Amino acid sequence: MESDDGKHGFWLYDLEVETVLDGRAPVCRHVEGERFRVEGETLVFEPGARVSMYALAALLPLLPAKQRETAAADWMSTDAEIACPDPHCGGRFRITRGQKRWFSHEGTTGLPDARGTPYWQDDSA
Repeated sequence: MESDDGKHGFWLYDLEVETVLDGRAPVCRHVEGERFRVEGETLVFEPGARVSMYALAALLPLLPAKQRETAAADWMSTDAEIACPDPHCGGRFRITRGQKRWFSHEGTTGLPDARGTPYWQDDSA
């Protein structure tokens, strides 16, 4: 995909991941409303927010797929809640797509002959 300036790259959605209980009893440390954001490759936590490493391990494989464009009927587009991996826990994690961000290929690749300024250091982005 090309941007308006002719650079090759791709769009990713920012995500918000929020703990939801909806009356279910948690076994693990899940606090209703606690959240973190995903911006590009970065997990952004508010001060004091905490997430179980076991729950995070279950969420991590799904986050890159939720960031990308998918077909309207794809379950990745329609299903938003992920269960805590503990089968006795009532915790869920609601993943919501936010704004889209453009990432250039040259700012995100490790290929030596295609590298540019890393995206997090590029002031023009």
